[in-house]
Amino acid sequence: MSYRLAVIGATGLVGQEMLNILAERDFPASEIVPLASRKSLGQDVMFGDRKLKVKALDTFDFTGIDIALFAASGDVAAEYAPKAAAAGAVVIDNSSHFRMDPDVPLIVPEVNADALAGYRKKNIIANPNCSTAQLVVALKPLHDAAKIKRVVVSTYQSVSGAGNEASDELFSQTRAIFVNDPIEPVKFTKQIAFNVIPHIDRFLEDGSTKEEWKMTVETQKILDPAIALIATCVRVPVFIGHSEAVFVEFENDITPGTARKILREAPGCLVIDKREDGGYITPVECAGDFATFISRIRRDPTVKHGLSLWVVSDNLRKGAALNAVQIAESLIARHLKKDA
Repeated sequence: MSYRLAVIGATGLVGQEMLNILAERDFPASEIVPLASRKSLGQDVMFGDRKLKVKALDTFDFTGIDIALFAASGDVAAEYAPKAAAAGAVVIDNSSHFRMDPDVPLIVPEVNADALAGYRKKNIIANPNCSTAQLVVALKPLHDAAKIKRVVVSTYQSVSGAGNEASDELFSQTRAIFVNDPIEPVKFTKQIAFNVIPHIDRFLEDGSTKEEWKMTVETQKILDPAIALIATCVRVPVFIGHSEAVFVEFENDITPGTARKILREAPGCLVIDKREDGGYITPVECAGDFATFISRIRRDPTVKHGLSLWVVSDNLRKGAALNAVQIAESLIARHLKKDA
């Protein structure tokens, strides 16, 4: 049983990570076609120990492709995802373009894999925002146990979430500080090296940013529309790995010990929570890992039934590429089984 896959945006950070994960997980693919814009035509990308030649997206015929993994911008997804879907490929899109479409399931397999059945309406499945994905993996088992009423979350998001140019900007600005060169923000609104920026995506009328809005509406769509959530999303000078300080108010009482036990048994979660120096996870440790790490589990005494958590994950993996591949795996297991 094998499948033909296309990876759109194969030369970007997330596209490259998709190829890495497909190889690492021994995905049942008979063919992998890397696609990108015409400027990347003929470029080599790695799939395990094999080199693959990039093809141009604008002239590619998706006929015969089983699954198309999109790791490109919303504009690219808006134009090409429906074409791929019409040709018979199931699209798994990492952009924000289709996430709130009521006819497109928004999926984190550990949380709402049953919603995958809705893909047939448009042949498109949406991957959530990177900061949302790790959050709902941690919240789902706790919600099942004690029912979440409200979440307050502050994110500490790495520059890789904004792409190759953003990572390059952190590197070049850090170097510039040490050699006393001028700092000129390009990708970010302010200096990112040795700084934090409370601004991701554009501002909305209510003063929140679109990134913060995404976390609210995506969590509600994936987990429960009754959950109230407010987020403050912050870009930090870290290359890989998003961190989140999460404060959760529940309908029912739940102790830190109970939460710790539940999360240790939950799919996708790894609890590292020792109340000692270094007894927690930071982005440096999570980079390259599949898990969503939870640390600093403790009571929030400011509400009746409250807990505080520290949640860390590799944003290029669980926040994007890994989740997309897991969606593809779940899709095959539940809906796209082929005869041997």
